Amino acid sequence: MSSMYKLEIVTPDKSFFDEDVEMTIIRTTEGDIGILKDHEPVVAPVAVGSIKIKQNGEFKLAACSGGFLTIDDERVIVITDAAEWAEEIDIQRAEESAQRAERRLNEKQGELDVLRAKISLERAMNRIRISKNI
Repeated sequence: MSSMYKLEIVTPDKSFFDEDVEMTIIRTTEGDIGILKDHEPVVAPVAVGSIKIKQNGEFKLAACSGGFLTIDDERVIVITDAAEWAEEIDIQRAEESAQRAERRLNEKQGELDVLRAKISLERAMNRIRISKNI
């Protein structure tokens, strides 16, 4: 038990995860970071990607839509717009979202719409990848 630490993953809607874990691997804007107990304090932006959580020797996989990560002496906190377990991802919904974003990108109606469509496409493709454990 001494090699465990508290991991909290919070979204605007709920506390997605709040348990002791052995390890976390999360994608930051600078690349993946692996976190074990007694990790050096860090504050970092989180990229759209995956969160791998090791508990009881087993890994759980979740999709993350970006946000911020803080590591201190007591815990790791991830604040994100959305998080979803791989097995709970609705692949059809994610594929439809990707198709809508691609259509908006092809229409190119304005800079803001293009930026939103790119972000939407990135999040949808991430959810599809995570759901297939790629």
